[in-house]
Parts: sequence; structure tokens; C-alpha cells
Amino acid sequence: MKVMSATEAFERASKVADAVLYEGYVLYPYRASATKNQVRWQFGVLAPQRFAKVESSEQWEQQTEVIAEFGLAATVDLRIRFLQVQARTVEEADGDGGFTPVATLEVDGTRWTSWEEAVEHAVDITGVDLASLGSRDEPFAIPAWREVETLGDRGRIVRERWAVDGLARIDVDDVPGPYPLTRLRVRVQNVTGWGEAGGLREESVRRSLVGVHLLLHASDGSFLSSLDPPEFAAGAVASCTNRNAFPVLIGDDGDDSTILASPIILYDRPEVADESPGDMCDATEIDEILALRVLTLTDGEKIEARATDPRAAAIIDRVDDFAPEVFERLHGAIRSLQPAPEKPLPWWEPAVDAAVDPWSDVITIDDVQVQKGSKVKLRPGHRRTDAQDLFLVDRIATVEGVFFDVDGDQHVAVSLDDDPAVELHQWYGRFLYFHPDEVEPIR
Repeated sequence: MKVMSATEAFERASKVADAVLYEGYVLYPYRASATKNQVRWQFGVLAPQRFAKVESSEQWEQQTEVIAEFGLAATVDLRIRFLQVQARTVEEADGDGGFTPVATLEVDGTRWTSWEEAVEHAVDITGVDLASLGSRDEPFAIPAWREVETLGDRGRIVRERWAVDGLARIDVDDVPGPYPLTRLRVRVQNVTGWGEAGGLREESVRRSLVGVHLLLHASDGSFLSSLDPPEFAAGAVASCTNRNAFPVLIGDDGDDSTILASPIILYDRPEVADESPGDMCDATEIDEILALRVLTLTDGEKIEARATDPRAAAIIDRVDDFAPEVFERLHGAIRSLQPAPEKPLPWWEPAVDAAVDPWSDVITIDDVQVQKGSKVKLRPGHRRTDAQDLFLVDRIATVEGVFFDVDGDQHVAVSLDDDPAVELHQWYGRFLYFHPDEVEPIR
């Protein structure tokens, strides 16, 4: 197997990492005015430390701990990826040289919308020597920024970002025990000096690290799965503490050199399906369903979506241009043409020679054979304390079937003879179920 560099490994992981980074960034119907796009920035948000300590619902630190086997010359490269919120404010000229913020403004047939955009950032830390144990701090700073774009004499767009200060704290230590294992701990912290009491979340996210996730790549070494570790390392992996991060292996089977620590729970070696033609900013949804929903948007709704965000515009344009074969791929894929292996019946499924048929099975109650079509009088209460049973005592019912549950116990399914909706319940297959000692056969 070819040994990849950190750059190659991170590039290969980028599709999955980007799906994590932009999860929930803008949701269908991809309009700024939609209710679900009013409260954003839900995943991997690290608020300023001072604000998080006042507003306990927010986090200011993400911690990743993994166990690895390393050679003497092993090093690890890290890449911290996140978004920085950028406020895009549309302002309309008031005619006196001033400007007033507005939700939307149409200029020369183009609609402009106030919205919070995001700018991608990556902080690379290279050559962490795993042979020398200890700690290492790596501060990083994202400066403030402001830009004004004029819209003729009608108004302007003001884009602004606020400064964010972060710190990566890296610790390397041996794992006690008979096996040569190393623990790598990476803490990503937001140490921005902001967050007095009374601050609003809307203000804090502008000084937050958003969608924070971590990529790790080892040379001359391999990481152990945090989900399915080998037996000899199970105790070491169980002792790891991960906060706001879920580390998983990423890459082909047999390549254990790369880890993705995501704020979203994933399995080892996650992949974006080849059939997916592009990110929909909602990896929890099915691409086909989202694409079909986009097609239902009116022209006016699509104009608003395109004005909301470039990513929203790209989604709308991409779906509008889908060829029929793209929808065919989204509808389903055949992963293998091999016949499915023959599996033993599950423990709850009866064997063929002991087949169960509730519509023909017979049960004996008080020396009377009861089966589908039999008449019974209900005597509930022997086994249950349901208050509704008061309305069922002595009611006459028709047996609809005799059923076994997964524990092998028998139950009688009935419909009430005097229920005006009895035919509807029979059509639905919606019955009342009683234990055999809660019904009395009518001879």
C-alpha cells in the first residue's frame, strides 16, 4: 500500500470533512427567511471561554484522545478546520449620505439579502514528535476584517468578521501496561477575550470557532479504532476522554494512519456516496428527497434562495440541471451482484416445520377450542391495571387471530362486535389483544 503524505491524506478526507464542516449551514428551502434558517451554527461551536463560563449551554473546548502504535521516528501532522462567521449586511441609501440596514434590496434586477456567511480556516501543525513525550501549545489568531461593496447609488453591502483567538494544546504520553501504546491528546480552545455577562449568543457566534473538527495523520505509526479496538488495547481506548469530538478512522481498510475527530457521531471509515453529485448541507437527509423538494420551489422562492448564499445558489442551480440519469443514480445503487448469503432464521422466527399462522391456529380455553371467528366475552383485569379495561368488561367480541409473541406466549386478538367502526378496524388490522385467561369462550 502506498504511504500517503499528510497533504494527500487530508485531501482524500476532504469530502467527508467538508460535509461535517457545512452540516446545517443552510437548510432546505435554502432561504434566509425560512424558520429553520433563523437559528444556525449548531454543530462544533466553540464559544469564547469567558462567555461559555457564563452561558453554560455553550462549549469553549474540544478534546480528542486517541491511542496509537508508533515507531521511533513517528510524527503526527494536525489540521484544525473550522468556519468563521462573516456578517453580510445590506444597507439602503437614505438620500442624505447615510445608510439603513434592510433585510433585502433589489438593484438592477438582482436581489441582495442580509445574511451570515462563513469563511473557511485551517490551522496546520506539523511534525509533532511522538518519541519525546510532553506537552506543546500552539496559539493561532484569526484577525478582524471589514469590507464595503457599493451597489450604485441604491445602497451598499458591508461584510464584517470579528477577531477570534484559539489555542491547540497537544499532549503525548505513554499508556501504562505491557504494550507499547501512546496516547495523543489534542485540545482545541477558544480563548478570545470576549464574553461579559449579558452577552447574546448571536454575538458570541461571531467570535466562535464553528464546525470545528480535527484531522490527524501519522507517519511511521498507526491509530487504533476508538469504536472497535483490538483486544489488547480495549482498556487503553476505554480510558480516553473525548469531549465534543468523536474520533474515527478515515481511509481504506488497512490504512490506519488518518483520524477524523468530528463533532458529529460517525462510524469508522465514513464515505460520501459516489452517487451524491454535491453537498446539500444536510448529510442527515437523503439527497434524492432534497433534490425533489428543490424542484417544488417556485421561481420566486428560488430567486430568494439564490440571493441568500452562494452555496444555496449552487444547490438550486445544480438540481435544476440534473439529468434523468442523475436521479436514477440517486434513487438507488447496486453494490454487489453476488447472491445474498443464506442466513439462519432469527431467534424469534419459527422453523418451517413449526410454522405459525394466527389466522388458522387454535387455542384451548376452558376446554373450548378458540380460533379466528370464535365468540368470546372479555374479562380483562387479571393481568393488567389499565383504566380503559372498565369499558371492556363483559363486552362480546369476535376472535380475529391467535398470536405468539417473541417469548412464546399466546395472545388472542379480538374486535368488538358492538363497535360501530369494527369493519374499519378489521380492514386496518387494528385489534385488541388479551391473554387467554382474560377472555371467556361463548359455548
